[in-house]
Amino acid sequence: MKPVIALVGRPNVGKSTLFNRMTKSRDAIVADFAGLTRDRHYGDGRLGEHDFIVIDTGGFEPDSSTGIVKEMAKQTRQAVAEADAVVFVVDVRAGLSAQDHDIARYLRTVNKHVILAANKAEGMKDAPQLAEFFELGMGEPMAVSAAHGQGVRSLIETALEPFVFDEPDEDVSDEERALVVRLAVAGRPNVGKSTLINTWLGEERLVAFDMPGTTRDAISVPFERNGQRFELIDTAGLRRKGKVFEAIEKFSVVKTLQAIAESNVVVLLLDATQGVTDQDAHIAGYILDNGRAVVLAVNKWDAVDDYQRQMLQRSIEQRLAFLKFAPILHISALKRQGLGPLWKAISEAHASAFKKMSTPVLTRLVHEAVEFQAPKRAGMFRPKLRYAHQGGMNPPIIVIHGNSLEHVTDAYKRFLEGRFREHFKLVGTPLRVEMRSSRNPFTDKDS
Repeated sequence: MKPVIALVGRPNVGKSTLFNRMTKSRDAIVADFAGLTRDRHYGDGRLGEHDFIVIDTGGFEPDSSTGIVKEMAKQTRQAVAEADAVVFVVDVRAGLSAQDHDIARYLRTVNKHVILAANKAEGMKDAPQLAEFFELGMGEPMAVSAAHGQGVRSLIETALEPFVFDEPDEDVSDEERALVVRLAVAGRPNVGKSTLINTWLGEERLVAFDMPGTTRDAISVPFERNGQRFELIDTAGLRRKGKVFEAIEKFSVVKTLQAIAESNVVVLLLDATQGVTDQDAHIAGYILDNGRAVVLAVNKWDAVDDYQRQMLQRSIEQRLAFLKFAPILHISALKRQGLGPLWKAISEAHASAFKKMSTPVLTRLVHEAVEFQAPKRAGMFRPKLRYAHQGGMNPPIIVIHGNSLEHVTDAYKRFLEGRFREHFKLVGTPLRVEMRSSRNPFTDKDS
């Protein structure tokens, strides 16, 4: 599972700037809650080969008991609970405050890997101002400048150090991975994830055991259906109670993000009675960014009338337009309706995600596509598509080689993607088409 780093500290110490620096994007927020600075924001970061999740929090006042400040404290406590490592951000230029002492006192009680980041320390690596922060009892403060990027890499390395041995075994081939379908059920609270999971597990009666990992892991449950092995990566808070599985709808954004990243196929559960919300769209975007196969399951379909169904269909088409490739199933988890077709869609999406595509067939499809419609000339260059091969699975990646391919338009890439999808009958999986030009872009300017 991706390690999770939470940023905490009093207001205006530079946590959001550090968040943007660690995620390398102002657009990296994948889930935000109603409101503004008091929210938790989640983003993806990467350092070398290591992926991680960052949580940004509003300013933290541990002993606050009223209004918005109380909400901010609650959000920060939740972020710390979800995190593996906590970066405690202080402001070197403002100096040590009583509030910093309060936060340090709280962090000493949570038994987490805590790193003290002394922000706004540009050009102050060995400055005497850093010394006063030893008083917090959090070890040596790391001098960083979120605004200028100084020390941020070392900070991330220190935060990740205890967790990088958790990396997945790269010796496992795609084929071996494909033998077990890693299936995640994602969605907002109360859309019926628990009901669906309980129905599945109750129906199949072949659950071996649950495997709770460390506290930060989503729970994974191995089971079998019609000879196919699955590993259900649960985000609904599934727990064993005696010999009966009991699912509690307890929404953890981190568990959802980790489960999506770890899965092969995601069932994104929507609530027919509520339509597509911002949070549904955020989760869907995260599924796409991770290249995961996805099936849209609209739950509580039996609880809406024809007009609501039409409005819902329109809502999906508009708000989840980027998941056009995903099949849409209408189900009732409670009444066990539509579950057969849902399993069929999951199976087809998984098969598409791991589809093998031979180089001769891909190359022939490229040549046929060019014959049907050649890419547009860009000034004196016309892109020449020579051959294609498969560059990966889950999601399938098709790499096209040729000349002047940097001039191929997005519209033409979509045209090619459509032809590949049609030929290989790819459903429920994103497909990535990458262009690689030969080194000299002038070789074919005469054509």
